[in-house]
Amino acid sequence: MTVIVGLLLASAPASALEAYKVVGDAIPAPLGGRIGDATRGRALVLDRTQGNCLICHHVPEPNEPFQGTIGPDLAGVGVRLDAGQLRLRLIDAGVLNPQSVMPPYFRTEGLRDVAPAFRDRPALTAQEIEDVVAYLASLRIP
Repeated sequence: MTVIVGLLLASAPASALEAYKVVGDAIPAPLGGRIGDATRGRALVLDRTQGNCLICHHVPEPNEPFQGTIGPDLAGVGVRLDAGQLRLRLIDAGVLNPQSVMPPYFRTEGLRDVAPAFRDRPALTAQEIEDVVAYLASLRIP
């Protein structure tokens, strides 16, 4: 399956789109050619006000309380999935599984119940997606 989709750039007006290509179960190319930073990605994953990943997922952070169990455990996810597979799941897991409860972090179309302040904006910027991909790809020990 190959799908080309437009994405918003966080710093750009809502009409500016960035294209990406879904190939199979992945988006192989980094968004806009950006390079992710695993340290910033870790901070986003642990941030309960922005990414809020811990509401559903468990990460190998023993000092982080109240981690979720709804989504897959992310320990060792960098062995199970490559960067492109991680990227697609972050951008829009619904492409792979329309019944997924994982929110799309870099899609703005077709969303319901979005607060007015957040409409027409992705939950994470392209750079933040790449940062989270870098962190998750670094989780190599189950």
